[in-house]
Amino acid sequence: MREAGREEQVSDTYYEFGTAGERWDRARLFFDAKEYPTAVRILRGLVAEHPEQTAQRLLLARAYYHSAQLSRAETELRAVLDRDPVEHYARLMLGRTLERQGRTDEAAPHLRMAAAMAGETPS
Repeated sequence: MREAGREEQVSDTYYEFGTAGERWDRARLFFDAKEYPTAVRILRGLVAEHPEQTAQRLLLARAYYHSAQLSRAETELRAVLDRDPVEHYARLMLGRTLERQGRTDEAAPHLRMAAAMAGETPS
């Protein structure tokens, strides 16, 4: 029988194994399979190593969103928008994340801005 500490160490090694590109591919596979908590474990390490990478941070935010870790999703989305205020998808996701938390007044400007960036006109 394995010791609990050893089992945790082995599983953590799996999430950290390989090049950044290999881990990115693995994270996307888990995300596509709707294994969001596993994708999060891989993506957290990638984001820590490469905080300037927008794609990794957005996928992490999406994985948090889909696993109902909304405050963590919000934190990642705000970090993206701090670096790139016109990142359309981050703006849209932030609006939806705030809506899902019941913060519709805070969500509205983000959703309007995302719609404007996409060229949508109010009906």
